[in-house]
Amino acid sequence: METKKSQTCCFIGHRNIVETEELKNKLISVIENLIENKKADTFLFGSKSNFDDLCYDVVTLLKQQKYPHIKRIYVRAEFPYINDDYKAFLLQSYEDTYYPEKMINAGKAAYVERNCHMIDNSSFCVVYYDESYAPPKRKNSSASASKYQPKSGTRLACNYAKKRGVEIINIHFDTAFC
Repeated sequence: METKKSQTCCFIGHRNIVETEELKNKLISVIENLIENKKADTFLFGSKSNFDDLCYDVVTLLKQQKYPHIKRIYVRAEFPYINDDYKAFLLQSYEDTYYPEKMINAGKAAYVERNCHMIDNSSFCVVYYDESYAPPKRKNSSASASKYQPKSGTRLACNYAKKRGVEIINIHFDTAFC
């Protein structure tokens, strides 16, 4: 499926968020503004976060109620090659799915690489970034368990999007960064 970067939006946020009606309503308003005023019609989704799930639900609701022309695309960070049955399963929820070819040997960095790919192919990036959020410490790290703190993938994505000149819309309520 061919998309125009100028009409594409991606979503990136923390794995765990506090979902409220206020947050959902703000997200609806932001997405409707992108559709109506910026002509966004393609929305790229990753996986593995509550924020991705919330964004998918909102875009799907808007597609069903007002904007049947918009497209939902699932950008996989796992399973570079999928069989027809799995693809058919995914296409029940999305208009398309693909695995970026440059990620084939990304290994542990697959999610970071996928996020960078989505940013590179979008003009808008809706994020949920909370400066105070710290990812859970990993149990099986080679570094000392008491010292190792993984970096926030959302923070990495925000920094990358800034460098790439992508319009960032942070819908976290108390955050100035991004």
